[in-house]
Amino acid sequence: MSPVEPVWRVFSARSSLLDAAVEVIRRVEAGSGATFSIVLAGGRTPLALYQRLAREPMRWEKWRVYFGDERCLPPEHPERNTLQAQKALLEQVPIAPEHIFTPPAELGPAQAASRYGAVLADVGEFDLVLLGLGEDGHTASLFPGRDIGEEPNAPDVLPVFDAPKPPLERISLSARRLSRARQVLFLVNGESKREAVMRWRRGEPLPAARISASEAVRVLADRAACPDG
Repeated sequence: MSPVEPVWRVFSARSSLLDAAVEVIRRVEAGSGATFSIVLAGGRTPLALYQRLAREPMRWEKWRVYFGDERCLPPEHPERNTLQAQKALLEQVPIAPEHIFTPPAELGPAQAASRYGAVLADVGEFDLVLLGLGEDGHTASLFPGRDIGEEPNAPDVLPVFDAPKPPLERISLSARRLSRARQVLFLVNGESKREAVMRWRRGEPLPAARISASEAVRVLADRAACPDG
């Protein structure tokens, strides 16, 4: 796949970055049809966004919530992305439980990937995919030097058995499936992401740089991650 050129916006304060992210979500939600399908990301910056969204008057009845990746840990483990999103957002707003599609990562990578792939089989193009950026350029649980599922026949969900950071076992939507979206929104925060940002902007084929969309890819970054604007 050939990623579309991302649009970068850099903010001096994280609060301004979060304001902009909320506005993007609001616009994409407004432009969706009867439902609004969104893929949530793990990580600290998305978590701050979820806490902010919980106070916003969104059209929650339209939301259909999916997850970009998950760690193969027990359901109540505090490092589960889904549990963090539930506490910060999903338990705070009136989204019907049957509209939240949680990957069963506690089953292990192979079985969880198969089952979540079946959930996504009848799901069309996502309206919005939220993603973060790792220090090594990874996004979701798609890591450099690994198969990230770019081929046309790549499965929707990949099992991950040997992640370069703990926990080793995870599942992740493939690059092909993440890119099957109207819009993609990256949130990038902190000085530790600066090298990955520079590599991305130099054109290196990092996993994050391989994610595309049918309409737009936006990157909202703070000044610490992207000092050159």
